Amino acid sequence: MARRALKLASLVAATSGIYLYGKKFLDPNDFGAVRVGRAIVTTAVITYDYLTSLRSVPYGSEEYDFLKSQVHLRSAERLRELCCANRGTFIKVGQHLGALDYLLPEEYTRTLKVLHSQAPQSTRQEIEQVIREDLGKEIKELFVSFEDTPLGAASLAQVHKAVLQDGRTVAVKIQHPKVQAQSSKDILLMEVLLLIVKQIFPDFEFMWLVEEAKKNLPLELDFLNEGRNAEKVAHMLKDFDFLKISRNLGKLYSEMIFVNGFVHCDPHPGNVLVKKCPASGKAHIILLDHGLYQVLSDSFRMDYCRLWQALIKADMKRVQKYSQRLGAGDLYPLFACMLTARSWESVNRGIDRSPVSASEDVEIRSNAAAYLPQITQLLNNVPRQMLLLLKTNDLLRGIESALHTRASASSFLNMSRCCIRAVSTYQRSKSHSLYRRAQISLTEALSLWQINLYELFLWLKGSQLGNWVIALLSRMHHSTY
Repeated sequence: MARRALKLASLVAATSGIYLYGKKFLDPNDFGAVRVGRAIVTTAVITYDYLTSLRSVPYGSEEYDFLKSQVHLRSAERLRELCCANRGTFIKVGQHLGALDYLLPEEYTRTLKVLHSQAPQSTRQEIEQVIREDLGKEIKELFVSFEDTPLGAASLAQVHKAVLQDGRTVAVKIQHPKVQAQSSKDILLMEVLLLIVKQIFPDFEFMWLVEEAKKNLPLELDFLNEGRNAEKVAHMLKDFDFLKISRNLGKLYSEMIFVNGFVHCDPHPGNVLVKKCPASGKAHIILLDHGLYQVLSDSFRMDYCRLWQALIKADMKRVQKYSQRLGAGDLYPLFACMLTARSWESVNRGIDRSPVSASEDVEIRSNAAAYLPQITQLLNNVPRQMLLLLKTNDLLRGIESALHTRASASSFLNMSRCCIRAVSTYQRSKSHSLYRRAQISLTEALSLWQINLYELFLWLKGSQLGNWVIALLSRMHHSTY
């Protein structure tokens, strides 16, 4: 009798599970055992692949480099599949890894970059459930219309177009279900797995990534915080009216980093839109996803400003001084190369003198792999504020590279202007002497005037008018002899 009851109960449970799964009310991803098991298996397979595939091949040989690239690619694809399957926090961390061009092999960054634009979407039933739980009402009670297909989906949420009862058209950002509840457990799981991997590969130093996720993820899941950030940055940049998108994206971030010290730290292609204004016909930059901002302290911001001024002027003594003040220590040459994504030779020569060549790009990537232990040591030593700035720099370079505007002279000139303004404003705020403040303002005006003059020179040099002037001067020179 008991056996028949047990069989009947098992049959009912299995039938109910199949029904609920078929109706999308039950998702295997909701079960901690499934998510943990999937992560453990993926980590074990990747670790085993690295341990066995390269064991019998001579280190440094062509065969070794080829096999290592293949292992990198297989491991990156497994990691991407894990992120897409577990979703939420895993996709967010995968996106971060995809931006670490200065640290990870190209196979990883290229494979994981797709997570910036191909995040999984929540279903209509899941969206209704989240709205019901958070607001206590049904969609039809809140909106006149609500589009089922999201305008965009990200790692933690997705956005739908809707019309409120008063007729206003709005964008509704809805957090994926279970993300809030699963996030802390997911981070703990990642921390344990990374500690285990570090025992096997002692040079593997990625615990800083977990620490950053612990600190930043709660902020990104707080939509009230995101709303406040959006309002603050809208007020901060209200005077910006852009004409050239690629150049002015760098100008926008120079303003945020150097002048305001309040930085949008997730500018991947899915979060930066370009829209043509119907009234003026001008193209405008639209920043999305305001959950993750970094507030820079004044002391950090001033050291960072002065470091970039030294890098642009190729002043190696000041590069060393301010790199060390930012925690780089004796690794300041490596730090300068990571910040600029240029070779040490280019940094010494001047990063504004010549664009990045294909051979230099290859050199940078090769050095990144060779100096991985030193890079991880550096990342553990620099202030936490620097980690998000490094990520932001790499995301911006990716956009510039796609638009073929990387390392243009105008971007360095705009950066120089912002650094001069930031340092001068800070110095004036610390000075109690009217004469000293006037002196600082005069120095600032002269420095900005020099930059404008140099920019005019570059424009003339590259324009048809400039060519005519040069030809005329050359003709006049020859006619005098």
